[in-house]
Amino acid sequence: QMQLVESGGGSVQSGGSLRLSCTASGVTNEDYAMGWFRQVPGKEREGASCISWNGATTYYANSVKGRFTISRDNAKNTLYLQMNSLKPEDTGVYYCAARFDYLSATQICRTASGFPAWGPGTQVTVSS
Repeated sequence: QMQLVESGGGSVQSGGSLRLSCTASGVTNEDYAMGWFRQVPGKEREGASCISWNGATTYYANSVKGRFTISRDNAKNTLYLQMNSLKPEDTGVYYCAARFDYLSATQICRTASGFPAWGPGTQVTVSS
């Protein structure tokens, strides 16, 4: 069973940057599609960015396109999310998720319900 742990969250001012990391353990993540989902109180968890099992395809929500970059290092069992030009509306809890799947990043990011493995989340707070 895969365990996921996020790190790298924190508080920054608008326009700042953060880099989130997600380390997987328990099983190798090389056949797993992975993603970053974020959630704010009162709203459903939404896919911010996803990456296919081999890194060939990526997906970005319109709200983060051009500012966030997802990447993975399968040799290190680690997923990353580089977040630049952060805005107050990026505030939320960011969760790393994984699913054993060969679908494209766009397909897997449509819903959080298809992911069986989740990290505990890391808080990102962007102040204006």
